Amino acid sequence: MNVSEQLVNIDQNPDSNYVLHDRMENRFPFHHHQKGQLTYVEGGIAYLNTTDKAYFLPARHYIWIPPGLEHFVHQKKNSSIVRNLYFAMPASDLHPFYNKMGIYPANKLFLEMVQYTEKWNGEIAAETFENEFLTTLRRLLPRISTHPLPIVLPTTDHERMQPIIQYIQNNLEAPLHLEFVAKTFGMSVRTLSRLFQATLDTSFLQYLKLSRMIRAMEQLLQTNKTINEIAYETGYNSIATFSNTFYGLVNVRPSEFQKF
Repeated sequence: MNVSEQLVNIDQNPDSNYVLHDRMENRFPFHHHQKGQLTYVEGGIAYLNTTDKAYFLPARHYIWIPPGLEHFVHQKKNSSIVRNLYFAMPASDLHPFYNKMGIYPANKLFLEMVQYTEKWNGEIAAETFENEFLTTLRRLLPRISTHPLPIVLPTTDHERMQPIIQYIQNNLEAPLHLEFVAKTFGMSVRTLSRLFQATLDTSFLQYLKLSRMIRAMEQLLQTNKTINEIAYETGYNSIATFSNTFYGLVNVRPSEFQKF
Protein backbone atom coordinates (compact mmCIF):
# COMPACT_ATOMS: atom_id res chain seq x y z
CA MET A 1 0.00 0.00 0.00
CA ASN A 2 1.44 3.39 -0.97
CA VAL A 3 1.57 6.53 1.14
CA SER A 4 -1.46 8.20 -0.51
CA GLU A 5 -3.64 5.12 -0.04
CA GLN A 6 -2.61 4.84 3.61
CA LEU A 7 -3.53 8.47 4.29
CA VAL A 8 -6.94 7.95 2.67
CA ASN A 9 -7.53 4.78 4.69
CA ILE A 10 -6.86 6.46 8.03
CA ASP A 11 -9.74 8.90 7.54
CA GLN A 12 -11.99 6.78 5.34
CA ASN A 13 -14.36 5.85 8.15
CA PRO A 14 -14.76 8.75 10.61
CA ASP A 15 -16.43 6.50 13.22
CA SER A 16 -13.58 3.99 13.53
CA ASN A 17 -10.20 4.13 15.21
CA TYR A 18 -7.03 3.23 13.31
CA VAL A 19 -3.71 1.62 14.30
CA LEU A 20 -0.42 1.95 12.44
CA HIS A 21 2.58 0.35 14.16
CA ASP A 22 4.95 0.26 11.19
CA ARG A 23 7.03 3.25 10.08
CA MET A 24 4.61 4.44 7.37
CA GLU A 25 3.97 7.73 9.23
CA ASN A 26 7.67 8.43 8.83
CA ARG A 27 7.19 8.50 5.04
CA PHE A 28 4.17 10.81 5.00
CA PRO A 29 4.79 14.36 3.69
CA PHE A 30 3.23 17.32 5.49
CA HIS A 31 -0.35 16.19 5.99
CA HIS A 32 -3.28 16.21 8.40
CA HIS A 33 -5.94 13.81 9.61
CA GLN A 34 -9.60 14.20 10.48
CA LYS A 35 -8.80 11.91 13.38
CA GLY A 36 -6.78 12.85 16.43
CA GLN A 37 -3.35 11.22 16.41
CA LEU A 38 -1.27 9.80 19.25
CA THR A 39 2.34 8.85 18.51
CA TYR A 40 4.37 7.03 21.16
CA VAL A 41 8.13 6.41 21.00
CA GLU A 42 9.42 3.34 22.85
CA GLY A 43 13.07 3.56 21.78
CA GLY A 44 15.22 6.26 20.22
CA ILE A 45 13.77 9.65 19.41
CA ALA A 46 11.35 11.19 16.93
CA TYR A 47 10.70 14.69 15.63
CA LEU A 48 7.47 16.35 14.66
CA ASN A 49 7.31 19.48 12.55
CA THR A 50 4.35 21.78 12.06
CA THR A 51 4.46 24.78 9.77
CA ASP A 52 6.03 26.98 12.45
CA LYS A 53 7.43 24.72 15.21
CA ALA A 54 9.66 21.68 15.68
CA TYR A 55 8.81 19.23 18.47
CA PHE A 56 11.32 16.83 20.03
CA LEU A 57 9.77 13.52 21.09
CA PRO A 58 12.10 11.48 23.34
CA ALA A 59 11.72 7.82 24.28
CA ARG A 60 8.95 6.90 26.71
CA HIS A 61 6.95 9.98 25.73
CA TYR A 62 3.93 10.44 23.49
CA ILE A 63 2.61 13.34 21.48
CA TRP A 64 -1.00 14.28 20.89
CA ILE A 65 -1.71 15.81 17.47
CA PRO A 66 -5.12 17.49 17.18
CA PRO A 67 -7.37 16.78 14.20
CA GLY A 68 -6.65 18.97 11.19
CA LEU A 69 -3.16 20.08 12.24
CA GLU A 70 -0.62 19.98 9.39
CA HIS A 71 2.43 17.99 10.52
CA PHE A 72 5.31 15.76 9.55
CA VAL A 73 6.84 13.05 11.78
CA HIS A 74 10.26 11.51 11.31
CA GLN A 75 12.62 9.27 13.27
CA LYS A 76 16.38 9.25 12.90
CA LYS A 77 17.05 5.81 14.32
CA ASN A 78 15.78 2.68 12.58
CA SER A 79 15.70 0.94 15.96
CA SER A 80 12.94 3.26 17.21
CA ILE A 81 9.69 1.54 18.14
CA VAL A 82 6.86 3.88 17.24
CA ARG A 83 3.15 3.37 17.88
CA ASN A 84 0.66 5.49 15.94
CA LEU A 85 -2.98 5.52 17.04
CA TYR A 86 -5.62 7.53 15.21
CA PHE A 87 -8.83 8.25 17.10
CA ALA A 88 -12.35 9.03 15.93
CA MET A 89 -13.31 12.38 17.47
CA PRO A 90 -17.04 12.58 18.24
CA ALA A 91 -18.47 16.09 18.36
CA SER A 92 -19.91 15.32 21.79
CA ASP A 93 -16.44 15.15 23.37
CA LEU A 94 -15.28 18.76 23.66
CA HIS A 95 -12.50 18.41 26.24
CA PRO A 96 -9.91 21.16 25.52
CA PHE A 97 -7.06 18.62 25.72
CA TYR A 98 -7.92 17.33 22.23
CA ASN A 99 -7.45 20.73 20.58
CA LYS A 100 -3.84 21.34 21.66
CA MET A 101 -0.55 19.78 20.62
CA GLY A 102 1.36 18.36 23.58
CA ILE A 103 4.18 15.96 24.54
CA TYR A 104 3.79 13.93 27.72
CA PRO A 105 5.71 11.28 29.69
CA ALA A 106 4.17 7.81 29.53
CA ASN A 107 3.00 6.42 32.86
CA LYS A 108 2.58 2.73 33.66
CA LEU A 109 -1.12 2.58 32.80
CA PHE A 110 -0.55 4.24 29.43
CA LEU A 111 2.36 1.91 28.61
CA GLU A 112 0.37 -1.21 29.36
CA MET A 113 -2.58 -0.07 27.26
CA VAL A 114 -0.44 0.93 24.27
CA GLN A 115 1.54 -2.32 24.44
CA TYR A 116 -1.76 -4.23 24.42
CA THR A 117 -2.47 -2.80 20.94
CA GLU A 118 0.79 -4.04 19.37
CA LYS A 119 -0.87 -6.90 17.42
CA TRP A 120 -3.56 -4.69 15.93
CA ASN A 121 -3.12 -2.98 12.58
CA GLY A 122 -5.25 -0.93 10.23
CA GLU A 123 -8.87 0.08 10.72
CA ILE A 124 -10.46 -0.95 14.00
CA ALA A 125 -14.16 -1.28 13.27
CA ALA A 126 -16.80 0.29 15.48
CA GLU A 127 -18.79 -1.99 17.79
CA THR A 128 -15.76 -4.18 18.52
CA PHE A 129 -13.84 -4.80 21.73
CA GLU A 130 -10.69 -3.37 20.15
CA ASN A 131 -12.48 -0.15 19.23
CA GLU A 132 -13.94 0.22 22.71
CA PHE A 133 -10.48 -0.33 24.20
CA LEU A 134 -8.96 2.42 22.04
CA THR A 135 -11.83 4.78 22.80
CA THR A 136 -11.24 4.21 26.51
CA LEU A 137 -7.56 5.05 26.03
CA ARG A 138 -8.50 8.27 24.23
CA ARG A 139 -10.89 9.25 27.02
CA LEU A 140 -8.17 8.65 29.60
CA LEU A 141 -5.69 10.99 27.93
CA PRO A 142 -6.98 14.26 29.43
CA ARG A 143 -6.71 12.70 32.92
CA ILE A 144 -3.18 11.31 32.59
CA SER A 145 -1.67 14.00 30.33
CA THR A 146 -1.17 16.75 32.88
CA HIS A 147 2.53 17.65 32.62
CA PRO A 148 3.51 18.53 29.03
CA LEU A 149 7.18 18.58 28.08
CA PRO A 150 8.02 22.21 27.17
CA ILE A 151 10.51 21.36 24.43
CA VAL A 152 9.17 23.19 21.41
CA LEU A 153 11.62 24.89 19.07
CA PRO A 154 10.13 27.60 16.83
CA THR A 155 11.10 27.50 13.17
CA THR A 156 10.88 29.99 10.32
CA ASP A 157 11.51 30.24 6.61
CA HIS A 158 12.52 33.89 7.00
CA GLU A 159 15.40 34.42 4.58
CA ARG A 160 17.48 36.55 6.90
CA MET A 161 17.03 34.24 9.91
CA GLN A 162 17.89 30.97 8.17
CA PRO A 163 21.71 31.39 8.23
CA ILE A 164 21.58 32.67 11.83
CA ILE A 165 19.63 29.65 13.00
CA GLN A 166 21.96 27.31 11.13
CA TYR A 167 24.99 29.03 12.69
CA ILE A 168 23.57 28.55 16.19
CA GLN A 169 22.76 24.88 15.57
CA ASN A 170 26.29 24.28 14.26
CA ASN A 171 27.98 25.99 17.21
CA LEU A 172 25.99 24.98 20.30
CA GLU A 173 29.19 24.02 22.13
CA ALA A 174 30.60 27.56 21.72
CA PRO A 175 30.09 30.37 24.26
CA LEU A 176 27.46 32.04 22.09
CA HIS A 177 26.35 35.53 23.09
CA LEU A 178 23.83 37.84 21.50
CA GLU A 179 26.45 40.53 20.92
CA PHE A 180 28.84 38.09 19.20
CA VAL A 181 26.18 36.57 16.92
CA ALA A 182 24.86 40.01 16.00
CA LYS A 183 28.38 41.18 15.09
CA THR A 184 29.01 37.98 13.10
CA PHE A 185 26.00 38.73 10.90
CA GLY A 186 26.65 42.46 10.63
CA MET A 187 23.71 43.76 12.63
CA SER A 188 23.09 45.50 15.94
CA VAL A 189 22.06 43.69 19.11
CA ARG A 190 18.74 45.50 19.00
CA THR A 191 18.06 44.45 15.41
CA LEU A 192 18.87 40.79 16.08
CA SER A 193 16.73 40.75 19.23
CA ARG A 194 13.81 42.20 17.31
CA LEU A 195 14.33 39.68 14.50
CA PHE A 196 14.10 36.76 16.92
CA GLN A 197 10.90 38.10 18.45
CA ALA A 198 9.34 38.94 15.08
CA THR A 199 10.14 35.66 13.29
CA LEU A 200 10.30 33.09 16.12
CA ASP A 201 8.24 34.76 18.84
CA THR A 202 10.99 34.06 21.37
CA SER A 203 14.22 35.60 22.60
CA PHE A 204 17.74 34.73 21.47
CA LEU A 205 18.56 33.29 24.91
CA GLN A 206 15.44 31.12 25.08
CA TYR A 207 16.04 29.78 21.57
CA LEU A 208 19.65 28.98 22.46
CA LYS A 209 18.66 27.24 25.70
CA LEU A 210 16.02 25.09 24.01
CA SER A 211 18.41 24.18 21.19
CA ARG A 212 21.07 23.11 23.68
CA MET A 213 18.61 21.05 25.74
CA ILE A 214 17.35 19.24 22.63
CA ARG A 215 20.94 18.48 21.60
CA ALA A 216 21.64 17.23 25.13
CA MET A 217 18.59 14.93 25.03
CA GLU A 218 19.71 13.50 21.71
CA GLN A 219 23.17 12.81 23.12
CA LEU A 220 21.82 11.30 26.33
CA LEU A 221 19.60 8.88 24.42
CA GLN A 222 21.79 8.06 21.41
CA THR A 223 25.38 7.99 22.67
CA ASN A 224 27.46 6.56 25.49
CA LYS A 225 28.98 9.93 26.34
CA THR A 226 29.20 10.99 29.96
CA ILE A 227 27.00 13.76 31.30
CA ASN A 228 30.14 15.88 31.72
CA GLU A 229 30.99 15.45 28.03
CA ILE A 230 27.43 16.26 26.95
CA ALA A 231 27.31 19.35 29.15
CA TYR A 232 30.56 20.62 27.63
CA GLU A 233 29.41 19.85 24.07
CA THR A 234 26.22 21.84 24.60
CA GLY A 235 27.96 24.96 25.84
CA TYR A 236 27.94 24.45 29.62
CA ASN A 237 31.16 24.70 31.63
CA SER A 238 29.33 24.00 34.90
CA ILE A 239 27.76 20.55 35.37
CA ALA A 240 25.51 21.95 38.09
CA THR A 241 24.18 24.68 35.79
CA PHE A 242 23.60 22.15 33.00
CA SER A 243 21.80 19.75 35.35
CA ASN A 244 19.64 22.48 36.89
CA THR A 245 18.71 23.91 33.48
CA PHE A 246 17.83 20.43 32.23
CA TYR A 247 15.76 19.68 35.32
CA GLY A 248 13.94 23.00 35.03
CA LEU A 249 12.70 22.07 31.55
CA VAL A 250 12.27 18.30 31.70
CA ASN A 251 11.53 17.77 35.40
CA VAL A 252 14.13 14.96 35.66
CA ARG A 253 17.90 15.06 36.03
CA PRO A 254 20.08 14.17 33.03
CA SER A 255 21.18 10.95 34.75
CA GLU A 256 17.55 9.84 35.09
CA PHE A 257 16.67 10.85 31.52
CA GLN A 258 19.62 8.83 30.21
CA LYS A 259 17.93 5.64 31.47
CA PHE A 260 14.85 6.08 29.24
